[in-house]
Amino acid sequence: MTSVRFDVVTLFPDIVRQAACCGVTGRAFGTGYATLKLWNPRDYTADRHRTVDDRPYGGGPGMVMKVEPLRAAIQAARRDDQTPATTLFLTPQGRLLNQDAMIRFAALDRLILVAGRYEGVDERLIDLEIDEEWSIGDYVLSGGELPALVLMDAVLRLIPGVLGHDDSARQDSHMEGLLDYPHYTRPEQVGELTVPGILQSGHHEAIRRWRLKQSLGRTWLRRPDLLAKAELDQEQRQLLDEYTREYPEE
Repeated sequence: MTSVRFDVVTLFPDIVRQAACCGVTGRAFGTGYATLKLWNPRDYTADRHRTVDDRPYGGGPGMVMKVEPLRAAIQAARRDDQTPATTLFLTPQGRLLNQDAMIRFAALDRLILVAGRYEGVDERLIDLEIDEEWSIGDYVLSGGELPALVLMDAVLRLIPGVLGHDDSARQDSHMEGLLDYPHYTRPEQVGELTVPGILQSGHHEAIRRWRLKQSLGRTWLRRPDLLAKAELDQEQRQLLDEYTREYPEE
């Protein structure tokens, strides 16, 4: 059974602990597909106030997280298990996380996730201890705990066995560079809206083509940047052309 270990360095371990016990992540940690250990930099301070931040050199607003407590927590996490680890810092200044990155992370045995706070961390901590910097979007949060949870959830979905049916992950948006197709369930009619007839036809090949066409069309409408990067085969190009010709008539 594939298993991945996550070590999260955070000043607020309860945020991660409480959220990680639910849903997909909770099932993964509870069934042994993954393990989680939390590390609080305050436990690695030397003063009675357990100080982890200080004023920035050069002036300016806010406080900056100090090197020593963070570095000590990261190094303690590394020593706790001999499995080699990749250390990621969750920051608005990082590269934008995408499905390709999640697939790569899911192939690793261990990840150390560092959640920053305040105005940021001393740049020397990044130089000394961080392998990669990643962001979940072009906006600013109060800390890296929520991005760490996002990353763990996205990675765990890709671990075989976690979702119960491996096709669930393979059919997600972005797995093939496209957005997902529309989904429907019972009842057949909600107000004046009904389930597309093709989905009730029992014709598996026709359903497959309809779903692929909708996936291509939805990507064309909502994320043309993804479509520009996709390498479409002949069938996909034909279905996309059909969708774009039909769209103004809808």
